[in-house]
Amino acid sequence: QVQLVESGGGLVQPGGSLTLSCVASRSIASMYAMGWYRQAPGNERELVATITGRGMIDYADSVKGRFTISRDNAKNTVYLQMNSLKPEDTAVYYCNGRTQFGVYWGQGMQVTVSS
Repeated sequence: QVQLVESGGGLVQPGGSLTLSCVASRSIASMYAMGWYRQAPGNERELVATITGRGMIDYADSVKGRFTISRDNAKNTVYLQMNSLKPEDTAVYYCNGRTQFGVYWGQGMQVTVSS
């Protein structure tokens, strides 16, 4: 079992920045991948960014060039740096982790981009 605890969400104006953090209850160095997903009202949950255990990174087209995923294995933490935020980035953001035993989710946190 892996617990994932997110922090850093909140309200930001369009064009602003936020950094999301996700702390895992175990070492992330050996996990297959960690990532961020989001779900806006009325929409399905969608991939935002992932980073594999080997450091391969993938982004949704809608966030490429604006968001950056990174990890600190020593702190068991994954980050999502979000710049140039747009109202359409408003959603509940979820941290995700995959191991050989299963897929794990954080509780989710709200990110609202509004003036």
